[in-house]
Amino acid sequence: MKALKQIFAIATAAALTIPVGASAQDMSFGVYLETLKERARAEGVSESTIRRMTYDLTPNPRVIELDRGQPGTPTRRGYPRLQPYLDRHVDTARIRGGRNAYAATRSTSRRLEAEYGVPAEVMIAIWGHETNYGSYTGNFDLSRSLATLAWEGRRRELFSGEFVDLLKVADKGVNRSTLKGSWAGAFGNPQFLPSVYLRLAADGDGDGDRDIWNSREDTLASIANYFRDAGWRSGQPWGVRATVPASLNREAIKNRTVAPVCPRVHERHSKWKTVAEWRELGVRPQKYLPDNTMVSLFQPDGVNAPAWLLTGNYRVILEYNCSNYYAMSVGLLADEIKR
Repeated sequence: MKALKQIFAIATAAALTIPVGASAQDMSFGVYLETLKERARAEGVSESTIRRMTYDLTPNPRVIELDRGQPGTPTRRGYPRLQPYLDRHVDTARIRGGRNAYAATRSTSRRLEAEYGVPAEVMIAIWGHETNYGSYTGNFDLSRSLATLAWEGRRRELFSGEFVDLLKVADKGVNRSTLKGSWAGAFGNPQFLPSVYLRLAADGDGDGDRDIWNSREDTLASIANYFRDAGWRSGQPWGVRATVPASLNREAIKNRTVAPVCPRVHERHSKWKTVAEWRELGVRPQKYLPDNTMVSLFQPDGVNAPAWLLTGNYRVILEYNCSNYYAMSVGLLADEIKR
């Protein structure tokens, strides 16, 4: 899993039956915390940082409750409809906030677009979707949350690594009071996990720091760097609306390849075909796409509902959070911000 695939497909997790008072391996929290400290020492974290980040840690039952309460998909009745999600996440307030952020960061955004090849409206849409343009970044103590999730044991390999990486972030001089975020360990304006911060956070304002908590320039540069690293293709949209004939043979275009990551997300997309091949089947993009562009068809709410042709850049958005609901709302919010 690539440094998390950003919020790491939380929506597909199954509910657990482990009692709150015990981890998956029935090890006390205190004993397990000592193993995390030892790993941090072995990976070069200073003793003073280990002490200030762990001296008062106890398990957080609320974090365990939230982790177990993540919804699974799909239900027996199929996947939830997309449109209600879009109505909540691509609403007037978020669009207005995005346009204001776009105007306020115009010179920075243009510079970052040229440097990273990622459109400004996409960077800003991620920022808006993650933290409502920085208005809410979470208030969970990250050290406690990540230690709790590692101890719980369901995704121990992931969260033990993130805990140690959090200590590495702290070892660079970041105060523990700054290291607050979501219950699942993401922080800052772009909601990076510690491993992602260490690898991809960028200095967008040239001051030698990577301040994704307070600097809009560093925030947008870090998002752009993430997208470039994930393979964003400059000059290509994430997707476009398409018209689909009633006669289309759905069975013939069904994707029968099982994706190695987030299979339930990708099983809803069709086979990949060129735009020219889709035109031969009667599927037509409503905006220009070159005939040789490889795209997949996505019609999430049924045969009479809106449909899109998705490019490889849509999959880059999925790298940030492996959810069709998330990726579609980011793409459509970006379109509205630019409009």
